[in-house]
Amino acid sequence: MNAFLDHCRSHLAEIRAQGRYRHFTPLSRDAARFPLYSLSIDGRATDVTVWSSNDYLGMGVDPVTINGARAALETLGAGAGGTRNIGGTSPLHDALEAELAALHGKGAALLFSSGFVSNQASLAAILRSLPNWHVFSDEKNHASMIAGIKASPATCHIFRHNDLDHLASLLAAAPAGAPKLIAFESVYSMDADIAPIGAICDLADRYGAMTYLDEVHAVGMYGAHGGGVSERDGVAHRLTVIEGTLAKAFGCHGGYIAAEATVIDYIRSTAPGFIFTTSLPPAVVGGALASLRTLRDDSSRREGLFRQVDLLKRKLDEAGLPRLPSESHIVPLMIRDAARCRDTSRLLLEEYGHYATPINYPTVPRGTERLRLTPTPLHSEAMMDDLVAALADVFAALDRRAA
Repeated sequence: MNAFLDHCRSHLAEIRAQGRYRHFTPLSRDAARFPLYSLSIDGRATDVTVWSSNDYLGMGVDPVTINGARAALETLGAGAGGTRNIGGTSPLHDALEAELAALHGKGAALLFSSGFVSNQASLAAILRSLPNWHVFSDEKNHASMIAGIKASPATCHIFRHNDLDHLASLLAAAPAGAPKLIAFESVYSMDADIAPIGAICDLADRYGAMTYLDEVHAVGMYGAHGGGVSERDGVAHRLTVIEGTLAKAFGCHGGYIAAEATVIDYIRSTAPGFIFTTSLPPAVVGGALASLRTLRDDSSRREGLFRQVDLLKRKLDEAGLPRLPSESHIVPLMIRDAARCRDTSRLLLEEYGHYATPINYPTVPRGTERLRLTPTPLHSEAMMDDLVAALADVFAALDRRAA
């Protein structure tokens, strides 16, 4: 025990010395004023504009979502009562799964307690199903996908990020008769780029591979109905499994997969991460169902999001701030030093009333530290102007300090 505690202390000290110790910021969201939050320090509350929320469309504070959650809470109670097998299935769970399957044009869908669990449990279940699996994983895949792959006996091949030639060479070198799976994301949340989904499907067809696409940073926002980049690109029908989340654009909580009904039934019947986990609470499911139905039929929120994203990108560029070029709704601002990244975030918050989370190793490689900005349709142009001015001041102050 003493040796373990000594290790914990020394490791935490090393993380602090590197400037990447993670502090939780005491922010309280005000549903009526989002994206304004309240920051409480020493008993004093101040307003803060938050730029790092994954509630990309503000649906987590939308009356449609809140009313859907409230109705489910009042009708079905607070908790699900257990796993789906024991007592956690309700008509709301079934309805949400049916809506998610329809959103992606698949035969069925399955809810999980989080997006992390849906990736980990589903990939592990698939890759344990047959002997001699070979999985081909993009080098920038999320930790949840990596965890699912590592939990299986599959042989893992990591291909360079979005590199079709490298992926093709790895597929060609694998045993022709072995089962194969290509695992990748649509929108990569740290670099804000988008995978060539159709071209990856072409390679899957050529080499007889299944495909597993993580759409967590795209569902709700891309495509005519919010089905993600695969819907936008017209290739959803070519994918074996589509994974998504209810915790970002839909503004709630939980993860899911959509696929052919037999695949869903197999994972439902074999994945411990599903079988032994209490199902999502009724209020969460009710809120997510209301949010999904609204976004499916109303494109105005998506259109508003991308207008504001383009506006912020233009303002950052005009100010000469080091924005990483991106083709998605995520706007990375490159800092490239852990301590400076932490200090930039701290000064923005303490002196200017803006909050942007510092992204450090191991989330991104050392030397690529950044602030990850996610403007929503509810961020005004005045908020953007104030942020850009604050960033310019902070960068100048830190440059003077370093000189």
